[in-house]
Amino acid sequence: MEYNLNSKDAYAALRIKNYQRFIAARLLLTFAIQMQSVIVGWQIYSITHDALSLGFIGMSEVIPFFCVTLFAGHVADIVNRKAIILSTNLVYFICAGALLLVSTSLHPVLAHFGVFPIYMIIFITGIARGFMSPAQSAFAAQLVPMELFGNSATWNSIAWQTADITGPAIGGLVYAYFGVGTAYSMVAFFAAMGWIFFYFIERQPLPERTKKENIWQSLSSGIKFVFGNQVLLSAITLDMFAVFFGGVVCVLPIFADQVFHTGAKGLGFLRAAPATGAIIMCIVQANRPLFKHAGRNLLIGVFVFGVSIIMFAFSRNFYLSLFILMIGGMFDNISVVIRATIIQLFTPNEMRGRVASVNGIFLGSSNELGSFESGAAAKLMGLIPSVIFGGSMTLGVVAAVRKFAPKLRELKI
Repeated sequence: MEYNLNSKDAYAALRIKNYQRFIAARLLLTFAIQMQSVIVGWQIYSITHDALSLGFIGMSEVIPFFCVTLFAGHVADIVNRKAIILSTNLVYFICAGALLLVSTSLHPVLAHFGVFPIYMIIFITGIARGFMSPAQSAFAAQLVPMELFGNSATWNSIAWQTADITGPAIGGLVYAYFGVGTAYSMVAFFAAMGWIFFYFIERQPLPERTKKENIWQSLSSGIKFVFGNQVLLSAITLDMFAVFFGGVVCVLPIFADQVFHTGAKGLGFLRAAPATGAIIMCIVQANRPLFKHAGRNLLIGVFVFGVSIIMFAFSRNFYLSLFILMIGGMFDNISVVIRATIIQLFTPNEMRGRVASVNGIFLGSSNELGSFESGAAAKLMGLIPSVIFGGSMTLGVVAAVRKFAPKLRELKI
């Protein structure tokens, strides 16, 4: 199957008003969420001085996300998707306000219960994330014509990567210079701004269901659809295992401390390097789409990403390592954009929510379990061997997918 997605207009998707508003809303809300993540981390550590307490932040969000996401995908296919997005965005705003209150005027709550109220608020945002993620993915595909799916996926990635770089940096600076109250106030402000932009996007019609299903049939049909489509399954699986084995974010603090001796300042640059590379590649892909040989380019992107991980393990020069991480981020973004485009192209409109929720489980589990794998491997093998192992396993996954998924390998879109 071939599609003509190689639009010569790099800004084609952004010329659609509804998609302009969607990208602005996604950027603002993601910026708020990324700000909140670093503020919560610093606040909890300042209260507990316990590294394990930081791990519970992620668990507080991930557990409810996994519990609701399949059902949320079903909901996104039967309930107006814009309404779901507005409701969950409102939950993020309320939670930011709750964090502001317990950190300022209601601070005796923290004195009495410790950080438990913060975990409870993060738990609620995890539920909101579980419902927003499939609805947002499915809604985005309704805002642009099929021939612009690749271009829209590129700009969606640019918005996320930009927020991923700037949100934590600005959140940390505001927290350090103006205090936790001002920091959470800014989170609430940007979450509210995101809600406003989402509100002004025109409602899209709910897709017509081709057959009647009860909730269990609906949930299982989404899973069966993904597992029955070689292109979809292999693209999602490739990305999942690349993140699971190849991610080094979890061990970057050790590199900053023990290898490069740069401390927290150097860690910030190391964390920002992959996202910087991803933004550069997004701009390249917006102007020169890589969809003509999409399957081949997807495999090349993940392969070079794996090679960059191995090179990073051997590097002892801080600036060379930044460059290697940036290259890794660039080629990883190739797979991100192509995979997102494949999911949009191969998924019927009435199943987009359920397929997005299955994709979210795959990638969500790979991020969280990948962090655990990185830490456990570093503990068992040592830091450098564990990173080399992860990069090598990524290359092995690429080889396996190339051999056993010929439809993906030969895909042209």
